[in-house]
Amino acid sequence: MTDHPPTLGPEYFERMYAASPDPWGFTSRWYEQRKYAVSSAMLPARRYRNAFEAGCSIGVFTSLLASRCDRLLACDVSPDAVAAAAGRTADHPGTRVQRRTLPGDWPRDEGGFDLVVLSEVLYYFGGADLGRALDLTLGTLSPGGTLLAVHWRHPVAEYPRDGDEVHRALGGLAERGELTRLVEHREPDFLAEVYLRGPAAPSVAQAEGLV
Repeated sequence: MTDHPPTLGPEYFERMYAASPDPWGFTSRWYEQRKYAVSSAMLPARRYRNAFEAGCSIGVFTSLLASRCDRLLACDVSPDAVAAAAGRTADHPGTRVQRRTLPGDWPRDEGGFDLVVLSEVLYYFGGADLGRALDLTLGTLSPGGTLLAVHWRHPVAEYPRDGDEVHRALGGLAERGELTRLVEHREPDFLAEVYLRGPAAPSVAQAEGLV
């Protein structure tokens, strides 16, 4: 088994946001805008009842999710990111943004989520924390619920893992029958997948009576 560095702590993200209010260029880079458009289009349902976004950063994708969710809980470890995301989603009364340190502060008392979003977050978990985060995801995702996972594929020296590794871990859950992969979008730069909790559901066309 490969040893991994520990999970990146809050101090790493505090340094990033101290250097820039948008350290990854979420608001300025076409790469990010296009990735968010692809990710949003992959979601099979028009609307979700109760969603959770882990590691929301400054809330750019959160604002897109909020328009499709009755309730959305988003979180980040950085208070600066939480404040920015809360401001960006202020027009969506069903959206809450909280400061949480994952996986320890994973929400367990919110009822079942029919959508969990893990976008650019799983490779921050080192050691056993990746397995804990995936177990918590399964424990809070409702039967038939949607899991969206999106990650950068290039190595980053500070990160305990890379994107391909975390998606292999997700694939392992599918091999055990705990998740069913519905969509895969693979590019040299990022990998995006949609999984469903449990067995396969009707396709989008089938759900609309087209086939």
